[in-house]
Amino acid sequence: MAGSTLVLVYERPEDCLKRLIAEGHPVERAREIASYLAQSIDMEPELPALEQACAERQIRFSAVTLDTYAANLADYQPKKTLVWTLTDGIAYFNGSVVPAFARLGMFRRVGSDDALFALCQDKFRSGAVLQALGIVVPPTALTRNGTFISQRHTIEDAANWFVKPNRLGAKIGIYPDSHCHSIEDALALSRRIYSAYGDDAVVQSYVPGENLRASWLDVDGTGDLEHLGTWLVRSGEDFQTMTESLALYGETGAQARSAGSYREPILVDLATENPDAAKSVFEATSRLVSGLGLRDVFSLDFRLGSDGRLTLLEFEVCPGLPCFDFRAYVTAMWGMTLPEAMAELAARKLAR
Repeated sequence: MAGSTLVLVYERPEDCLKRLIAEGHPVERAREIASYLAQSIDMEPELPALEQACAERQIRFSAVTLDTYAANLADYQPKKTLVWTLTDGIAYFNGSVVPAFARLGMFRRVGSDDALFALCQDKFRSGAVLQALGIVVPPTALTRNGTFISQRHTIEDAANWFVKPNRLGAKIGIYPDSHCHSIEDALALSRRIYSAYGDDAVVQSYVPGENLRASWLDVDGTGDLEHLGTWLVRSGEDFQTMTESLALYGETGAQARSAGSYREPILVDLATENPDAAKSVFEATSRLVSGLGLRDVFSLDFRLGSDGRLTLLEFEVCPGLPCFDFRAYVTAMWGMTLPEAMAELAARKLAR
């Protein structure tokens, strides 16, 4: 591993904000969109600890912005460079090009195949793929500015619906009334999302139940899913809105901590609380690892119905590493700090 380098690449919220404004997005909406990249802000205080943890494993560490990385690919040695993307995204963000550039440069990479970085950001297309793999997902239709693009009959038999942007994350564009009770209200939300962000919206059959989060970091390099972390996520609400999400991350989260108003959802170990549900999560995850090729680091969001039925809402191949839930997973499962776990994974990949 002598001479090897871990390169952590991220897109900064301020860079994204400038680009979105230049593209014509209203300033306030652009700020909301760029907040998706808050994990780069939240990770910055831990970069010195990550550098130290890498040094202890004879690895050089470099944290660079996406633009710097893309402009200087020739500076990295293919066989001795491991690239880890901290922020992802398509359409409104650029992070998903990082693993593609890494493949172009013949660098080693942390994470799943680069095609999955784009797939998981498109809720409608990823849902179709997941369904083809036999994973239970909500019946979904795609709309644009209040008009159905896909066939609406897939969701017409539902009792009520949930509407969210197709390509935006971090709860952006999710409002208190996103759980609605008529097709007309769902299409009104589609128009609202298009007006605010210019994005299509998915209209899904509403799935009642509890929120589950599964997290994975292959610290020991074995790929053993016994180290999968599964949690019940209890926030006191049926679902998290954009406003509630913004209060947990980035500058808004820091302000909430300073004001003493910061409140994280409660995480309950699913394996202890509901072993049968934990087994179902494990089985679904195993199918996704085999069918999609998930590896190294990922997270999954499920709904657990009162009848024990498990529904996958979304998967992420670039989860928010410094977020409270992923940090809790690393501590509970691996007994390490986040920088220690990241450095250990990097060391094992570079040693192979």
